Amino acid sequence: MNCTRPVTLFAVVLVALLASLSDLAEAKNPNVIVIMADDLGFGDVSCYGATSLRTPHIDRLAAEGLRFTSGYCSASTCTPTRYSLLTGTYAFRGKRTGIAPPTAPAIIQPGTETIASILQRAGYATGVVGKWHLGLGGPSGPDWNGELKPGPLEIGFDTCFLLPTTNDRVPQVYVHDHRVPNLDPADPLWVGRKKPSPDHPTGLTHRDTLKMDWSHGHNSTIHNGISRIGFYTGGHAARFRDEDLADKWVEKSNAFIEQHKDQPFFLFFSSHDIHVPRMPHERFQGQTSLGFRGDAIIELDWCVGELMKTLDRLKLAENTLVVFCSDNGPVLDDGYQDGALEKIGRHRAAGPYRGGKYSVFEGGTRTPFITRWTGRIKPGVSDALVCTIDLAASCAALVGKPLPGNACLDSFDVLSALLGEEDAAGRDHLVQQDNGSSGTYALRAGSWKLHRYDKKMARNVTVEQELTNTKMTKFALFNLSDDPGEKKNVIDDHPDVAARLTAQLRKIIDDGRSRH
Repeated sequence: MNCTRPVTLFAVVLVALLASLSDLAEAKNPNVIVIMADDLGFGDVSCYGATSLRTPHIDRLAAEGLRFTSGYCSASTCTPTRYSLLTGTYAFRGKRTGIAPPTAPAIIQPGTETIASILQRAGYATGVVGKWHLGLGGPSGPDWNGELKPGPLEIGFDTCFLLPTTNDRVPQVYVHDHRVPNLDPADPLWVGRKKPSPDHPTGLTHRDTLKMDWSHGHNSTIHNGISRIGFYTGGHAARFRDEDLADKWVEKSNAFIEQHKDQPFFLFFSSHDIHVPRMPHERFQGQTSLGFRGDAIIELDWCVGELMKTLDRLKLAENTLVVFCSDNGPVLDDGYQDGALEKIGRHRAAGPYRGGKYSVFEGGTRTPFITRWTGRIKPGVSDALVCTIDLAASCAALVGKPLPGNACLDSFDVLSALLGEEDAAGRDHLVQQDNGSSGTYALRAGSWKLHRYDKKMARNVTVEQELTNTKMTKFALFNLSDDPGEKKNVIDDHPDVAARLTAQLRKIIDDGRSRH
């Protein structure tokens, strides 16, 4: 009996089946990790030119991926950038999108399409770990001792482990999904805007007890030797230590990756480094010449390294798109006396750019921006114009999910640029804002940059100095190709360009959307 033909046929079928399985594996949607630093400037990491410290893990991301020279966030403060990252819509279009107070209700309402809900509909496990600062709860604000909803779980995330506000604002507790973990019912948590009792210790009344003094504003309730914005009492068993935040974010993120290693996942790793109060873990303290601000940068770099180790260990690097970015540009003295100003030396946090946090100068919104997808993105440098607001539309394109017409109103599909595909140009314009709907805008279109100051004031013009308020004319025009530092206002020399950009900016604002 001749068995050659059946064996040959079986071999052919087996090869075809294996090829089919290989194609399916290649077609599997990649994991997506967005690592967002806090207040990290363009010049704060060594792959973008810093020489006063080294950031080897962020540098490795850049060496193995694509380092953008025109990567932006959409606002120069945290809440509006986070709002636009998740919703794909400029924050000035929303309500209550300025820097959120401790008692803010949920700013992004249930039913809003977000990058998380898009990927969730595509079968992704979705999680956010770290700083939230987008409000929690219904119209009356957070119920700290009950269910904290709506929140991330109502806008597309399967799970969350959060710093609910930002750490210079009370309270210093975590939120896991809908509740504050470890709360003792006999010691309820109270958060408010007014001093709860005349003898309540604050940074004003007990300044001599502080381990980090305040410079302005941050002088209310004291926790862990640091006074904050706002007041709270109780919840002592649930409180965390500032020094432990980064370790907790890494622990929870690695657990999420491990749990979902066999299915596509989206992780938003929302670091608190290097926002104030800068209180890195003791093992990082004193490791740089820049004080706690520099030490917090290398703590952030360590976090990036730990996530990369986990991807390598689980053999996920070749199926994971990693995006590294920042929520806004740098600030030195942001309310605490932590040595950032005194120890700055020759370090330039915003790199060659003017301004920083709170401003629409380039230093406020042009930040480190890196993408890595091992084996898919060819390492290099890109000058394509990309923004964190574009991640929603780009991820929708990545997984083949069309965007509803009434969602992600300002998010452009720049996936080809993020992946470094040939001749990918990114977006052709970008509106930048400072905070909420304050009326301070900038429009970059090509090499031209128009500023519009409805209040005629610019904050933090020079990040190496104290915060300042500088009077501005309503409009200013800069040519970034020969003046990247925005030092020379050329509006009188180019009235036609100024008129065109003024009309374009007004139309974008008035139309209520820029994605068509």
